[in-house]
Parts: sequence; structure tokens; C-alpha cells
Amino acid sequence: MIKSILGQKIGMSQIFNKEGKAIPVTVIKAGPCLVTQIRSKEKDGYDAVQLGFGKAKKLNKPQKGHLKKIKNSKLKIEDYTRWLREVRIKGDQKEELKIGDEITVDIFKEGDKVVVSGISKGKGFQGVIKRHGFSRGPASHGSDHHREPGSIGSMFPQRVVKGRKLPGRTGGQKVSIKNLEIVKVDKENNLLLIKGAVPGGKNNLLIIRGE
Repeated sequence: MIKSILGQKIGMSQIFNKEGKAIPVTVIKAGPCLVTQIRSKEKDGYDAVQLGFGKAKKLNKPQKGHLKKIKNSKLKIEDYTRWLREVRIKGDQKEELKIGDEITVDIFKEGDKVVVSGISKGKGFQGVIKRHGFSRGPASHGSDHHREPGSIGSMFPQRVVKGRKLPGRTGGQKVSIKNLEIVKVDKENNLLLIKGAVPGGKNNLLIIRGE
């Protein structure tokens, strides 16, 4: 079975281990997810599975057409299709899945190492000191260089070279954190408690993949 699931960040907390030591954890509502599409290397050029998660308010006609292949009368499709995301799988895992399967937190156990991906918190438009950690200039009245980026290159090639560290929008990018440990799996409430912090703010969509 694949070891990938979609989840929603609830927030941070702490639990205590047997020695009484406090462990900071992120609480994630993970699944249940619905297999909505299976991609194959023969047809699509790569092996992947599309998972649906979260309760959708309403499905439009294109979404209904995309999901019409799901044959599972026990499930209400709207309860699983707020977000649709693809995760890569190995070729042999494809044989274990079919459209309409439900994936829950049972695929993980305590102590598993996972990779968590999400969109980081947006911090708006920032200068080079906050964005790149530049040093500031002299604070005296005679200085005309307080928080500016300074020289950005020579006269040739008479343009700003790509990749130059300049002011700009900060955060709001996809971030993946590896080697995170699952501290607790709550099957009844579909919760994963992961040691440490994960990208994004509360209610942020996350993709949790086994290493």
C-alpha cells in the first residue's frame, strides 16, 4: 500500500514521553483520502495516484465528469474532493490500488519517518535585510546607505543578472521537510502527531509521504 496521505494542519501542541520529557508536536488531520485517479507510465509517462481530501461545498460539471469513474456507493464523493493532489508511486504499488479506494492514517505507525510538504507562510514584500540576511549600512547622518542592497553588478551585461538577491515577495512557496518522526497515530480521530514544525499556518494543506 502507498504511504502517502493528504492532511490539514490543526496547530502545535506538546506531549510527554515515558521519561516525562515534553516533545513539541504538530497536530495534523490526515485523511481519510479517496483515490480519484491512477496514472501509469504507459499512458501518462509516469506512475502516480491522485488523492482527494476535504469536504467540498459544491462540485461543478468538469469536476463531476472527472470523478464519474469512482464506483463506491458507500462514500459520498463531495466529502473527499475539496483538494485533489497527485503523489508519485512505484510501479508495483499501482497494482494494489483502484479508483474509489479509501486511504486512512492506518498506513503509518508510531516511529515512522516522513516527508511533509506544504506552502510556507507568506511574509509579503520584504527588503534584502529580512529576505536575505544582508547587513545594514552605517546609521550616521552622513551615510546614504542604510538598508539598500548596494551595488548589483558591473556595467556589462547592462541588465540585472537572474538570481540576484534583491527585495521581493517572501514566503508563500512550496517547502518540504524531511526526516520528521511520527510520535502518535490517532485512528479514531484521523490525527497524526508529528515531532517538530511543518510548513504553513493553521488549516494549511499538507502532503505527508513515507520515506
